[in-house]
Amino acid sequence: MLDRTQPDPNQSAGDIASDGVQEHVADNKPQGFRPLNWLKRAGQFFFALSFSSLTRRIVSLNLAGLVALVASILYLSQFRAGLIDARAQSLLVQAEIIAGAIAASATVQTNAITIDPDRLLDLKPGETYGGSDEYSPLDFPINPERVAPVLRTLISPTKTRARIYDPNGSLLLDSRNLENVLRFPLPPPAEKPGIIERGKVAVRTWLNRGDLPLYRELGPENGNGYAEVGDALQGQKRSMVRVNARGEVIVSVAVPVLRSRAIHGALMLSTQGDDIDQMVTAERLAILKVGGVAAAVMIMLSLLLASTIAGPVRRLADSAERVRRRIKARIEIPDFTRRRDEIGHLSGALRDMTSALYSRIEAIEMFAADVAHELKNPLTSLRSAVETLPLARNENSRARLLEVIEHDVKRLDRLISDISDASRLDAELQRQDAIPVDLRRLLTTLVSVANETKLGHEVAVETRFEGRSPTDTFAVSGHDSRLGQVVSNLLSNAQSFSERGSKVRLTCRRVRSEIEIVVDDDGPGIREDALERIFERFYTDRPHQGFGQNSGLGLSISKQIVDAHGGRIWAENRPGPPDVDGTPTIAGARFVVRLPAL
Repeated sequence: MLDRTQPDPNQSAGDIASDGVQEHVADNKPQGFRPLNWLKRAGQFFFALSFSSLTRRIVSLNLAGLVALVASILYLSQFRAGLIDARAQSLLVQAEIIAGAIAASATVQTNAITIDPDRLLDLKPGETYGGSDEYSPLDFPINPERVAPVLRTLISPTKTRARIYDPNGSLLLDSRNLENVLRFPLPPPAEKPGIIERGKVAVRTWLNRGDLPLYRELGPENGNGYAEVGDALQGQKRSMVRVNARGEVIVSVAVPVLRSRAIHGALMLSTQGDDIDQMVTAERLAILKVGGVAAAVMIMLSLLLASTIAGPVRRLADSAERVRRRIKARIEIPDFTRRRDEIGHLSGALRDMTSALYSRIEAIEMFAADVAHELKNPLTSLRSAVETLPLARNENSRARLLEVIEHDVKRLDRLISDISDASRLDAELQRQDAIPVDLRRLLTTLVSVANETKLGHEVAVETRFEGRSPTDTFAVSGHDSRLGQVVSNLLSNAQSFSERGSKVRLTCRRVRSEIEIVVDDDGPGIREDALERIFERFYTDRPHQGFGQNSGLGLSISKQIVDAHGGRIWAENRPGPPDVDGTPTIAGARFVVRLPAL
């Protein structure tokens, strides 16, 4: 059983503090957690599932497709994350270079200041040039007119957007407004996107959003609304990743514009809306191409696998259909037993089932023929006696004819009862579930009943159990009533061939993995040519009894029951002491039954 012990879900690997520092805590790994042991058990579990080559082939193909899909997704995710990180680093380097150029350009601007002499003469003691509520040219080093050409030159090749903010967070310059608007026509008015476009935007947003914040365009007076700009105005560099309303990834960085350790503003660089997405889309197309090739290979493999499964199964199904419709010809099921998989097992099972079905049909036909033959004899005799009865001349002849009629009626009744029992036997054995049967208790009960009734004979029955211990149960799996019928038939048969005052011996012992039941009698034995025939249906060999006293189905039913329990039954003669002239003698008959032991 797999180890289901899990770490405490209330404990995490670390907490993110408000200043962005990650504090790591100790991993609460439960005692007794052994990865190698867990992997070993998981391997045993999956090996148990792969119990055949066909299952291994199907699982291997499915796992190959799954691994390819997962690997593609992981590769795409790593590429996207790495692309965003690389883009953020490049923007930081680019922003630092541009910020240095802006600071140098601003310094040059301060050297070109024009001062009004008349205004200087009007200054009062302690008063500076310019009011307290307005920026002085000496205190405002970033001049948009001088910075714009430099910014345009540095930004144009990079396809990024640059914005410069003053120390108060107000927008001074935006690279979008640097181009000459008269050179390019105005863009067409925005139209409402169609269903397809909205669907693309929804899918792109679902794929890219994740836990990323939404990008919103802020007004020119609200630069501090961007977190990276606010940090840059405090002297810190920072990058942010957001998603706009169209699901496009926006990477932005902000750095302070420094000169002589003084912050004169902030520079913010951001990517265009489809910059990163175009790269990711190109990579996804490449993965789709690889996936298409892999899908083609998987289709070919699937077709090959289907040909090894569907073709044989179709042939087996067609053969089964021909078996159902057959009239006289015997249909053979295709033999795929050389295959070491489920198809081979199915072929063998269908062949065995068909063989058993044909055997059952032949047995039913033979049984019907035997029944018709056995019933015809007493009916013929009965008909002759009935037709002769009116012609009887005296009471003695009439009495003999009535005796014949009574004998034939009893014989018919006995035949019909035994035939009915034999016909119900197979169905009853199939309907009932096998249960453990204690042969010691069953045989003891049957012997006790036989000794009390003696079945019309003065022949006692002795029983003996040869077990490993006095409490050995001699258990077998089967139907106790039918097994009792077998033993009763053998005891009755042995008593009927034994002389008055003799004994029948019943012995039960364990022989390796089987339970053996032996019934011995002291009768005349069995003719050598009849040792096998006595188990045939309607066969009887009782010269000491009158004709028609037995139906000849008792031993046949017994063999049928023993075969249904997976056992064996046979008859043999017990050798006796040789005669004076050395001729071997027969001490009696012996019937042996062996059943699989539990």
